[in-house]
Amino acid sequence: MTGAALPTQHVDLRAVAPGTALPTRRFAVTRGDLVRYAGAAGDFNPIHFSDHAAEAKGLPGVIAHGALTMALAARAVGEWAGGGSRIVEYGVRFAKPVPVPDDGRGAEITVDALVGERLTDHRVRIDLTVRCGRDKVLTRARLVLESAAEQ
Repeated sequence: MTGAALPTQHVDLRAVAPGTALPTRRFAVTRGDLVRYAGAAGDFNPIHFSDHAAEAKGLPGVIAHGALTMALAARAVGEWAGGGSRIVEYGVRFAKPVPVPDDGRGAEITVDALVGERLTDHRVRIDLTVRCGRDKVLTRARLVLESAAEQ
């Protein structure tokens, strides 16, 4: 997975208004990334490494782990917020699989996020739109971010 190092700045959630758009974040996911994730997560379901197994289950080929897709979406928010905040709630619905072709480039996951609601002075709800190509792969994706002042 390609991505930038985490920033050192801290977003002051008290100053963030509902409707604020976070920077769009794109992540490349390759078959090699799936192997590394499988080892870390202990999820060795063959649909994540074998086209034959995936196609036998009616999938278009090897697909990314759903939890990996979730983690990348959370990472996009974490990179924006910096180290002064933490995710205290997170939920999604897995809508479509993320096919990862064996072409050396893999798949691209795009994360768009918007501050949906201020919950308290130190908590905001972030609404996420997560796509692979034109397909929304996560729906009802929301998380609650809390600032360090409440930790």
